[in-house]
Amino acid sequence: MPTMSKALPTHWRRCLFACMVSAFSGCAAVGPDYVEPELAVPDAWHMRIVDQVNEGPEAALQTWWTVFNDPVLDQLVERARSGNLDLQTSAARVRAARASLAITSGERMPVLDGVGQTSRTRQSDDGWLAQVAPDNGFDAQNLYEVGLDASWEIDLFGRIRRSVESAQAEYESTLETERDVMVTLFAEVALTYIEVREFQTRLRYAHENIAVQRQALDLAKERYATGLSSQLDVVQAEATLSMTQAAIPNLETARSQALYRLAVLLGEEAGALDTEFAAAAAIPRPMGRITLGMPVDVVRQRPDIRAAERRLAAQTAQIGVATAALYPEFTLSGFIGLQSRSSDDLFNANSDFWGMSLPVNWNLYAGGRVRSNIELQKQLTEQRLLEYRKSVLDALAEVKSALAAYNNEHARLAALRQATTATREGARLAMVQYDTGLTDYNNVMTMQRDLFQLQEQLAASEAQLDFELIALYKAVGGGW
Repeated sequence: MPTMSKALPTHWRRCLFACMVSAFSGCAAVGPDYVEPELAVPDAWHMRIVDQVNEGPEAALQTWWTVFNDPVLDQLVERARSGNLDLQTSAARVRAARASLAITSGERMPVLDGVGQTSRTRQSDDGWLAQVAPDNGFDAQNLYEVGLDASWEIDLFGRIRRSVESAQAEYESTLETERDVMVTLFAEVALTYIEVREFQTRLRYAHENIAVQRQALDLAKERYATGLSSQLDVVQAEATLSMTQAAIPNLETARSQALYRLAVLLGEEAGALDTEFAAAAAIPRPMGRITLGMPVDVVRQRPDIRAAERRLAAQTAQIGVATAALYPEFTLSGFIGLQSRSSDDLFNANSDFWGMSLPVNWNLYAGGRVRSNIELQKQLTEQRLLEYRKSVLDALAEVKSALAAYNNEHARLAALRQATTATREGARLAMVQYDTGLTDYNNVMTMQRDLFQLQEQLAASEAQLDFELIALYKAVGGGW
C-alpha cells in the first residue's frame, strides 16, 4: 500500500519554528518577581536555659523526644508517625497538590488529539446543488478521515509561567503544612504520655498515703481503746483517710481519659493501650542538653512560618496571572490528516490534508474586571505578607514564653521538692510523738494532709516542667 510522503510546506515549518522560538525566548513574564521578604529578628534570646538541664548528650532537634531517654515514648512517636490519621490526611493533601502542579505544568505543552470518522452522505437532488444534479440523482458517498488536531498556547506574557510558579509554591506550602502537623503531633504524643505518667504517679502517692493513714487510724483506735486518747482522734483519722480515698476515682478517670487520647493520636481505638500501661512508671525527666539555636534559626526551622512564606510566594505569582489578561493571547493550532472517499485509497499520498492558524484573543474591554482582579490579587498578596510577618512574631513570642515558663517551673519544682522532703519527715515525727503521747492527733492529721497535697503538687510540677520543655521544642519547630 503506498504511504504518505509529502512533508509540511516550507512556510509552515518556518512559521512553526518562529512561534517556538518566541515561546521560549526572552519575553519576561508580567507581574512582580517574588523576593522573599527580609525580617528583623533579634540576635539572641536574652534568656538562658537552666544549667541543671544542660548536662549530658545533646538531643537532635529533629528527634527532641530522645532527651527524655524513655524507650516507651520513642516507640509511641514512631507509632504515631505511621498511624495518626491527621498526618495521613496531610500526606493526602500533599499528593493532591503534587497532582495539581502537574496539571498546571501541563499547560506549557501542546495539546494533541487524534481524530477519525467514517461517514456516508447523499446530497439532495432538489437542494442547493440541484442545478448540477445528474439525471438519475446524486449517489451516496462514503468519506473516511483520520488525523491529528494540535493546539499550543504561546506563553509570550507569562500567564502559564506564573501559574506554574503559584502551583509550585502551593505544593511546597502543603509540604510545610505536613511538617507542621508532625511537629504538633509528636508534641501532643509526648504531652499526653507524660500526662498518663503524672496521674500514675499521683495515684501511687495516694495509695502510699492511704497505707500510712490506715496505720494512723489503727493507732488512734488502739489508743482510744486503752483510754490514752479520745474518740475524736479516731474520727479525725477516719476523715483524713476517707478524703484521700476520695481522690482515687478522679485520678483513675483522668488517667483513663489521657490513655484514650493517646490511643487516638496513634490512630488506634480508645482503650487499646490499657494493657500496655497497666504497670505504672515514673514521670520521665530530661537527660540531655537542650538544642535551641538563635532566633533566625527558628524562622528557618518552623514549618508554619515556612508554609506562610510559600503561600506568600504563590499569591505573588497570581498577580502575574491576572496581569497577563491585559495582553493578547496567542495560540498556535493546526491539523493534519488523511481523507478519502474510499478506504482503499485513504493512505495514498494524495489523501493528505492539513491546515494551520494562529488565532489571537485580546480582551479589549471587560468593564474593568481585569484591572479589578489585578488589584484583588495585590491586596490578597498584602494579606499573605502580613500573615507571614505575624507568624514570625508569634513564633518568637512563643519561644520566649516557653523559655520563661520553663525556667520558672524549674525553680518552683526545686522548692516543692524541698517542701515535700521536709513535710514527709514532719509527718513521720508527728506519728512517733503521737504514739508516745507527746502530741495530739491534730498535728498528725495536719502533717499527713499537707504531705498528700505537696506530693500532688510535686507530681504536677514534674509533669509541668516536661510540658514546658516540650512546648519549647515545639515552639522552635522541632520534630521533622
